[in-house]
Amino acid sequence: MITSMETAYPLKGKTAIITGGNTGIGFGISTAFAQQGANIAIFCRNQQSAEEDIKELSQYGGVYKFYRTDISDFDNCKASVDAVCADFGGIDILVNNGGVAAMGGVLDYGEDLKDWFHCIDVDLNGAFRMCYLVGKKMRDAGKGGKVVNITSNSGNMCNIPSFTPYNVAKAGLNRLTKCLAWEWAPYHINVNAIAPGFTHSNFTKGNPPELEKFMCEKVPVGRFGEPIEIGALAVYLASESSDMVTGSVVTIDGGYNLAR
Repeated sequence: MITSMETAYPLKGKTAIITGGNTGIGFGISTAFAQQGANIAIFCRNQQSAEEDIKELSQYGGVYKFYRTDISDFDNCKASVDAVCADFGGIDILVNNGGVAAMGGVLDYGEDLKDWFHCIDVDLNGAFRMCYLVGKKMRDAGKGGKVVNITSNSGNMCNIPSFTPYNVAKAGLNRLTKCLAWEWAPYHINVNAIAPGFTHSNFTKGNPPELEKFMCEKVPVGRFGEPIEIGALAVYLASESSDMVTGSVVTIDGGYNLAR
């Protein structure tokens, strides 16, 4: 609980796991956390990308480490979480940002339905694995903690056709956020979600300018969001300022959802 705005947002000395913290929105969150003094464990599969990012973050003076992690693999997740606890002495913050997208009409899927199952397993089950593993560490340590799930405004609407598995996974993660917030409140673990709209990220790289212009016309504020803006909101939800906020899904999409 804060007692003054002078200490409202610093994360100095806190340890945060950020899945997919090496690119796009994830790196925006990593940057925002580092600027506020957090130590960061980046969970991803791309070591080169993570190490390049760690070099950039080093200017902020914290401790930043890479853990090769596939969030669709429970044993891999468990080993990485255990390693963070050994390296940092505990976990204060979990940001579930890692995810994939599956494009294409459902009726065009192959009969193995691999696109459906892969997207659900990474975007929803992957976040659940991390919540389960980190939540137990937070509960057993007895100090509480903060969980921030990165979902999407697509979790509340049929945003883009042919993104069905992604939309369903994000809707499920919104509901998981609320269920865990209720269940974990006695352990002083706050669970919230951020639902971005169109944001410059690895998903939008390579979009032709005319496509972005067309998409921006549908956003009341007239532009895409930037990863650091998602990071700023994540800092609030990870800080003591949000101790009375749990079970919230905060949409940050420039008003895109207002007429839908």
